[in-house]
Amino acid sequence: MKHARIRFESQIHSVTVDADNIVHLRDGRSLGEDQVEWLPPANGTMFALGLNYADHAAELAFAPPTEPLVFVKSTGTYTGHNQITWRPDNVAYMHYECELVAVIGKPARNVKREDALSYLAGYTVCNDYAIRDFLENYYRPNLRVKNRDATTPVGPWIVDVADVPEPGNLKLRTWINGELRQEGSTKDMIFDIPYLIEYLSSFMTLQPGDMIATGTPEGLADVVPGDEVIVEVEGVGRLVNRIVSEADFFSARKEA
Repeated sequence: MKHARIRFESQIHSVTVDADNIVHLRDGRSLGEDQVEWLPPANGTMFALGLNYADHAAELAFAPPTEPLVFVKSTGTYTGHNQITWRPDNVAYMHYECELVAVIGKPARNVKREDALSYLAGYTVCNDYAIRDFLENYYRPNLRVKNRDATTPVGPWIVDVADVPEPGNLKLRTWINGELRQEGSTKDMIFDIPYLIEYLSSFMTLQPGDMIATGTPEGLADVVPGDEVIVEVEGVGRLVNRIVSEADFFSARKEA
């Protein structure tokens, strides 16, 4: 089962989505994927992992971390499927990051690894864009790198845990304008999802709607205005996003 949040006829709806990506409203109406505005399917805090794939760490010439490198993203950074993201003016390098996201379904505190997946609502996908120009320290990315408005597409939906039996063995792919540019597997994670839930819940309470973005494999590339970027996690979803200039993005916001 897939669960999503959409805007339709100026109202926000919690909906289910079938295998053909038909959206089903609670009143019985069915809608096509292009008839709705897709919203991020969860709105809690996002805990994002840095350097959580061995091949990505090697790509950047870093030793794999021995403890999770976690940073927090604000809810203002989220945007939905088929929405736009902006590239700041006068930056040299902005890259995508295709990531599997675990969504918390109930309060989680001091959770043991073997029980961890029972605390999940399911899985979704995110594209954790980063502005490389502002990255002073890979082990401690500052706010300008990861917390700009509407620069983290999330969605399109949440897939039930039972429908993703092997979250540790899923293919991840990214396309720019139809060209495959990144391909990896969640089997290369350094810290897997049960470990991350146990780790985070050992010192804080995870709340329903919180998300754990589990990092990205090697294969990053620069993106510019006009690019269409598609990130996909096998068995979970395909998330489409388009890049516009800073001027065009904020002009569109004023007109909305």
